Amino acid sequence: MQYLPNILFAILFSLGIGYFIKNIKKLKRNIKLGKAVGVSDNKSQRLRNMVMIAFGQSKMVRRPIAGVLHAIVYVGFIVINIEVLEIIIDGLFGTHRVFAFLGPFYDILIGAFEVSALLVLITVIVFWIRRNITKLKRFWKKEMTSWPKNDANYILYFEMILMCLFLIMNAVDQTIQMMPGAPDNHYVEAGSYPVSQFLVPLFQGFNYGSAVIVERSAWWLHIIGILIFLNYLYYSKHLHILLAFPNTYYGNLKPKGQMNNLAAVTNEVKMMMDPNVDPFAAPEEGTEEEVPEKFGASDVLDLNWVQLLNAYTCTECGRCTSECPANQTGKELSPRKIMMDTRDRLEEVGKNIDANQGTFKEDGKQLLDDYISREELWACTSCNACTEACPVSIDPLSIILEMRRYLVMEQSAAPTELNTMMTNIENNGAPWPYNQMDRLNWKNE
Repeated sequence: MQYLPNILFAILFSLGIGYFIKNIKKLKRNIKLGKAVGVSDNKSQRLRNMVMIAFGQSKMVRRPIAGVLHAIVYVGFIVINIEVLEIIIDGLFGTHRVFAFLGPFYDILIGAFEVSALLVLITVIVFWIRRNITKLKRFWKKEMTSWPKNDANYILYFEMILMCLFLIMNAVDQTIQMMPGAPDNHYVEAGSYPVSQFLVPLFQGFNYGSAVIVERSAWWLHIIGILIFLNYLYYSKHLHILLAFPNTYYGNLKPKGQMNNLAAVTNEVKMMMDPNVDPFAAPEEGTEEEVPEKFGASDVLDLNWVQLLNAYTCTECGRCTSECPANQTGKELSPRKIMMDTRDRLEEVGKNIDANQGTFKEDGKQLLDDYISREELWACTSCNACTEACPVSIDPLSIILEMRRYLVMEQSAAPTELNTMMTNIENNGAPWPYNQMDRLNWKNE
């Protein structure tokens, strides 16, 4: 019976980590459904972007209030999670505050944990107020339906509870430490408690047995909460806690506004413009560019894996949508919805594969039309405001352009205005419906 708590902890910890690894494998599998893309270039710049944007939060602080609050939570959780290591060791080996031998340094650590916990608790409450009472407009767009809206609140409640449990655990621990001659007291005097000391009066009337029950309950609930939170990440917008780092590393390094060209189309155009090339000659062996089976994208399997990584990394913060000029003028387009729809469709495809022993069975659905409407796609002005605003280097525009490419090149389904413009370019060498000889007549009027 002496080792029963340690055995239970080991089982609980193994199940929690095992389920987390299972979800990570599924996540990796889904992302790899995307097409290959070359992102191995310029490693130093990519590493710099990851350090500055993911670690340094450089794009978050462009909106100072949200940026500073987010930085407090971010740093706070990094600091507090150092304490999780001690909890794991104590849980596995039956020790209590195993790092107490560090003496004064341990006091500093616990003090830092407590101050961080208090700051995180206050900040999370402010976040909750901004979201639910102040009701910032970007949190209440029409794509923020029941699940996205509730998910954000669930995370805030999780964080509040975890911080409170940590402080209660420390307060009762301190209470027990001060009990003279407590039986079998392995609650050694250790740690500095600048915050939880103010909670100690709530537990001073407890006897040793009752105090231990409260302390152990808070300890167990705290670690169980952490494991639940860890596994909830896969289903939550807070998956960006893990994916922000690879996403910023593999982010687009091209100048904003530079669009990618299909190699097959580029080579065809070059051949047409070169008078020395015989258009009927067979290409030399080994030089023929692979012609894609499909131009553009109508479903998630047509996108590349970085775009799918983008979809899973979306924080649903709405900065992209709040900066989008099309959305600001009442158009249907919301860059945040583009990413959310892509992720939802990818999850649907992943479940389809799971249900069919590892192969995708056609379900009669696709990203285009079933999730993202054509009206949304053509509302985009290609201004890159969304990509510039995103705090974790997500590129909604790249998905929009690929779906537009499919509509134009596969379905000839461009809007009338765009077809008219392209016809004018083909016939007149310019977007305007005037003969080249008449183009400058306006100057005579």
